[in-house]
Amino acid sequence: MELFTPDFGLVFWMFVAFLLLFLALRKWAWPVIIKSIDERADLIDRGVEYAQNAKEQLDGARKEAERYIAEAQKQQAEILRDAAKIKTQIIEEARNEASVEAKKVMDAAKLSIEQSRKEAELQFRNEVSKFSIEIAEKMLRKQMASDEAQTELVNKLLDEIEKN
Repeated sequence: MELFTPDFGLVFWMFVAFLLLFLALRKWAWPVIIKSIDERADLIDRGVEYAQNAKEQLDGARKEAERYIAEAQKQQAEILRDAAKIKTQIIEEARNEASVEAKKVMDAAKLSIEQSRKEAELQFRNEVSKFSIEIAEKMLRKQMASDEAQTELVNKLLDEIEKN
């Protein structure tokens, strides 16, 4: 059982060595260790503060981005509305211009047809007049072949002139 029960001298020297080690550690090691732990705690605290600030900035940036997106969507909708108005206006103007042009073409066609009709009517009258004169001339030559018929016609015309 001697193995399990140490001698008094061994215990004493172990206690002295522990006490010297404890005092040396307390004098030189503990301040460095405590200082390192405090620095590490400060670094961790600063990291937590930095992370919180970064999170707040990120939240602010996210809200600002959402606001910009909403504003951009409003502008997009407004631009699309304006484009639709302009499209409708351009189509309406094109229809009006086409209607005016069609009316001009129709009026020009009517005028051209009317002029052609008048020319044809005038030509027809001239032709009819020419034929009538030719027929009358042929009839008069036939009827006025004798001197007696000519004299009678002249007298008749003179009588009509006297009456008027």
